[in-house]
Amino acid sequence: MARDEQVGYEASLGPHVPIEVPYDRLEDATPTVTEHKPACVLGVDGSSLTGTIVTLDAATSVAVINIAKGACYYHQVRNVLTYAAAVEATWGQLNFGTPVYYDPSATMPAGVYLSLSPLDNAGAANTLFGWCAWSQTEIPDPFRGDTDPYPLGTAGVASTHEDVVIVQA
Repeated sequence: MARDEQVGYEASLGPHVPIEVPYDRLEDATPTVTEHKPACVLGVDGSSLTGTIVTLDAATSVAVINIAKGACYYHQVRNVLTYAAAVEATWGQLNFGTPVYYDPSATMPAGVYLSLSPLDNAGAANTLFGWCAWSQTEIPDPFRGDTDPYPLGTAGVASTHEDVVIVQA
């Protein structure tokens, strides 16, 4: 079955809880939207809130972010698992249910903010963003002859994949 990839677009009619967040409260304080991008809101106590940018108001420097738990969006996910000496060291496969983290590492490809690594390239903890999932049209149905779209990527080989991510907020 072909994946119905549309990076940044909703994969289902999931929940929608929009909040307005000033740019300076975001991990990426200079967001741009050519598609919906993952966002990480910096908490005052060191904790973070995650969601997907729905729209930006450049005049007021405010992002509208869907923080609904369970919302599903297509996002680009890097398959890096660990870093050593501040560079990517190991890579894995994306599978249904694999945890996905908001990763601010400088080594990430341009425009990619999600990875499989619980730590960034400096050794600091990444915020859990959500989990890999199927879109409604890719749920394997053996009666239709469907095949499982997972795994994505090859263990030991660096790659980036467009995948449905269930937001954990």
